[in-house]
Amino acid sequence: MPPFSVLHVCMGNICRSPMAERLLVVAARELAGDKADELLLVHSTGTGGWHAGDRMDPSAARQVLSRGGDVEDFRARQLAAEHIEASDLILTATGEQYEFVLGLAVDAADRTFVLGEFGRLLPAVDLSALPPAAPDADAVYARGVALVSAAARIRRGRPPLPGDDLDDPWGRGHDYFGRVADEIEATVRPLAAALLGG
Repeated sequence: MPPFSVLHVCMGNICRSPMAERLLVVAARELAGDKADELLLVHSTGTGGWHAGDRMDPSAARQVLSRGGDVEDFRARQLAAEHIEASDLILTATGEQYEFVLGLAVDAADRTFVLGEFGRLLPAVDLSALPPAAPDADAVYARGVALVSAAARIRRGRPPLPGDDLDDPWGRGHDYFGRVADEIEATVRPLAAALLGG
């Protein structure tokens, strides 16, 4: 069985989604060490392709590095249907990108959330009702699929709220990027704990 796959989506794939990608990896490695890379596949894309092949925005990279992450091998990519099909959980930066994902793959609705929306729903999930957490790819996959299904049931088809969106920090200062990174961590850290136990 493949690792549980989390796809982060923003507009250009150089600020918000790469920070979310790499900060989820940081959180997972804190819980599972190097084995985290076998348990989770975390990747990111942008709805637009104008930055394809570019490195992470320097301000975004500084946030990732300052929080224990790695940025060396990152290259921006444009979202395609195959990225959605290969992902078990899709987390978008905004409601606009959520709609973009569903425009490419309407059947992904129950596994696509705005990042802040998922963070808002996660505390309502009864983690004790999920398959048990274990440092095993099959266990993490089963728990992840159940977690996503539980969050979709709690959402009950309601659309994301405007407050679920992550502000775009592109072209802003260090403090602005720091606030957005804090908001990302507020979701990806509990997500990692829910998936891996901890």
